[in-house]
Amino acid sequence: MLIELSIRHFAIIDELTVQFEKGLTVLTGETGAGKSIIIDAIGLLLGGRGSAEYVRHGEKRAEIEGLFIVEDDHPIIEKAIEFGIDAQDSMFILRRNITSQGKSICRVNGKLVTLAILREIGQALVDIHGQHEHQALMQPEEHISMLDGYASKALTDTFKEYQMLFNRAQQLQKQVLSLSENEQELAQKTDLFQYQLEEIEQAKLVPEEDVHLMNERHKLAHSEKLFSLLQDSYLSLYGEGRGLDFINNAVSHLEEAVSIDQELKDVFESVSNSYYLLEEAAFALRDRVEQIEFDPNRLEFIEGRLHDIQRLKRKYGETVDDILVYASKVEEELDSIINKDDRISKLQNELDGLWQDLYIEAKALTSIRKEAARELTEAIHEQLRSLYMEKTVFDVRVAERAPSKYAPMIKGKTIPFSQDGIDTVEFYLSTNPGEPMKPLSKVASGGEISRIMLAIKSIFSNQQGVTSVIFDEVDTGVSGRVAQAIAEKIHAISIGSQVLCITHLPQVAAMADSHLYIQKNEENERVKTSVKSLSTEEKINEIARMISGVEVTELTREHAKELLELAESLKQPA
Repeated sequence: MLIELSIRHFAIIDELTVQFEKGLTVLTGETGAGKSIIIDAIGLLLGGRGSAEYVRHGEKRAEIEGLFIVEDDHPIIEKAIEFGIDAQDSMFILRRNITSQGKSICRVNGKLVTLAILREIGQALVDIHGQHEHQALMQPEEHISMLDGYASKALTDTFKEYQMLFNRAQQLQKQVLSLSENEQELAQKTDLFQYQLEEIEQAKLVPEEDVHLMNERHKLAHSEKLFSLLQDSYLSLYGEGRGLDFINNAVSHLEEAVSIDQELKDVFESVSNSYYLLEEAAFALRDRVEQIEFDPNRLEFIEGRLHDIQRLKRKYGETVDDILVYASKVEEELDSIINKDDRISKLQNELDGLWQDLYIEAKALTSIRKEAARELTEAIHEQLRSLYMEKTVFDVRVAERAPSKYAPMIKGKTIPFSQDGIDTVEFYLSTNPGEPMKPLSKVASGGEISRIMLAIKSIFSNQQGVTSVIFDEVDTGVSGRVAQAIAEKIHAISIGSQVLCITHLPQVAAMADSHLYIQKNEENERVKTSVKSLSTEEKINEIARMISGVEVTELTREHAKELLELAESLKQPA
């Protein structure tokens, strides 16, 4: 659950810290006080899209931080460990800063993370349901993801296998289409590849040849200086009156000294060994001096060779090895084009086999979805009955999608494969007896959409494993006994997980376990948002205000007390 939320310099919020409790917490207040801004801040903390516009005017950055506690066996703990995030005590501190330039800095438990990681962890902790989900419900293309979310446990393994096969089939299909290009394009490619391959082959390149040639060029260009240095070094060591002659004299004297003082033996051996090592080095220098060549023709050849290699590098790669790798690829491409018919035949046979396997997995997906659709339909009907939509008929229809241009044929039938299978899913609705079923997007009113989404959320909340659910004005377009039913439904969800709810309905506010009042004040000609946890008496006044809309009277206060008493009785276990 979300324990504490801290917000600084965000929109009209200067600085705000809010503590949350278990169960149902409602946020109420006048329109424009900042209720939805608090939810927006939570959304950004969970990885939502940021913008410099969120930063309070005159400030350098907006800062949002939230403390979450999860169960010891929550799957997000294992996921956090994979990301290298410390998850001790089952505690998560999410932090996000947004600068006035629009840049985001994200941290989880003090570790810098990408926005994608923050989003993956955040979505496992909190489920925010607002007006955008109403819109998603009105978009048929979103319905398949909702059904798949409901069937996720049964669907996971089959869906993974399907996507693996589908991606491989897409790759093969691209190769087949590429090889089946028109003859003119293939002829042009063949000419180009043949010219490139011939140019590289004529150069007779050797791996790392450029490196060896540059080293040799450097030596040849400085051969005279190298000869002089080595010759002087050799003459300094070897010859009468030279370095080795003096060291040999020292060896002879030390040898006689050892016969007098045995403690000098180590010194004698050290000097003696040095003499022989230096003598070997002198002979090596002599041999190297004799090997040095002054060959201007060789230097000229190397310069020409490096020039030719550099010309090839500009076309085919940064190194000789890169050029040789490119030549190998060109050779393969040429072979594919020259033998394209055989290549196409082999690829097509492999692709046909993949289509067959993919179709088996696609039908398995369809079967799982149809069973899940039946179960989801029954579950939604049960939820709708408790929301005074008992005469509403809801249906989740799974059908085969229309085939695309390049859809394959299997046993004489065109199969419309896509990234998520061969199915389309759409919700249908009939709100009154005798009326035909029609697409939900064309017949549902705002109040009906709110109740249907709440029904879906009631079903999903037990499956998703999130620690908190946030409802942002899901009670739009309802009143009376329907409002009471929605209030009871939201509270029922809060029994299994923490629920935060922005509401304008007194019935929902009355069911709250804790009530936060959001208000804005003007200080120093700037607007500030503040949050206050209401006492019982203050709850009565606020609910009375929500009932009357204008002036709180003793009658509306009595009505508010009745709502709270009713709520308390409804919350008692049966």
